[in-house]
Amino acid sequence: MSIIKLQDLYFKPFISREKISAIVKYLAKSVKADLPKDEVPVFVGILNGCFLFAADFMREFEGDCEISFVKLASYEGTSTTDNVKHLVGLNEDLTGRTVIILEDIIDTGTTLQEIYNIFRDKNVKQLKIATLFFKPEVFRKELPIDYIGLSIDDKFIVGYGLDYNGLGRNYPEIYQLSTKPKMKNIVLFGPPGAGKGTQAEFLKNMYNLLHISTGDVFRFNIKNETKLGLLAKKYMDEGDLVPDEVTIEMLKAEVEKNADANGFIFDGFPRTQSQAEALDIFLAEKGEQVNGMIALEVPEDILVTRLLERGKTSGRTDDTDESKIRNRFNEYNTKTAILKDYFDDQNKYYGINGVGSVEEITQRISKVFDTL
Repeated sequence: MSIIKLQDLYFKPFISREKISAIVKYLAKSVKADLPKDEVPVFVGILNGCFLFAADFMREFEGDCEISFVKLASYEGTSTTDNVKHLVGLNEDLTGRTVIILEDIIDTGTTLQEIYNIFRDKNVKQLKIATLFFKPEVFRKELPIDYIGLSIDDKFIVGYGLDYNGLGRNYPEIYQLSTKPKMKNIVLFGPPGAGKGTQAEFLKNMYNLLHISTGDVFRFNIKNETKLGLLAKKYMDEGDLVPDEVTIEMLKAEVEKNADANGFIFDGFPRTQSQAEALDIFLAEKGEQVNGMIALEVPEDILVTRLLERGKTSGRTDDTDESKIRNRFNEYNTKTAILKDYFDDQNKYYGINGVGSVEEITQRISKVFDTL
């Protein structure tokens, strides 16, 4: 989950699809447990927002049941109005039936009051309310709510059927209104020896960003013989990528230490899709996002030559053995190169020719930076 933009507003991840699924299952089981053994309830979904919730609820409900819908309007933009209009009523004969209303969200209770008005003359056996989300801070009616999936703060949300001016219903997760991201966060990407570190040094000064190098972070931990550092050294000496959980924890700590930065250049991270997903989630929780991946593209033979030459002075054991270097490229091609598709799917991938002088490559990258 990452930051999304709907028209003029930004929304950050709030509730995952897994948690939503667990809430729906809990509600379905709770309703079933309260019904007499052979009773066939009528579920009534309140459109438009509850159609996803109602569909999932019906699949989780174990037993015979019927479903119908009524459509009401209560939202304009991000504000709730008290002028709820009854648009579509029920035609079924509900005399003597147990009716359970399925609502996506209950806030002020204005919509709920209209629901009770609708069913006042339906002669139902009993009327119950099941809502996926409830905002207790703003609830103003003295009306019963029988089943509440999750109580949340009074902040505007979208996704899973909920919308902002008609948009956002199709997201399977719930997103919460946030502020516009303030940071410029760039992933500087490329195979070993592509020159990411060199370019990052120029770019961080040009754009007043903080350079976070996975290699530097690893070396700091290795030098100080931390637990994570010793583990990282073992993998690096073998020419393998460091496990995700080690890398992610190190990088999170670096970001947290520099919370006031204008943005970050991530050099050497993420290296796998799971790391990219973890980075998206981590930044999104802070109301931020990755603005783009800039990838330095260099032929492998040129990179091998570069690394062997670097190994003469760097002291890095993984730069002096060609077989280890080739193994690093195999790791890169099988695990890391898939990130191109991951960021390209978000329209955030920018391939840059990484062959040429440092100045030429910097100019190529700057042209992309200036568009983000």
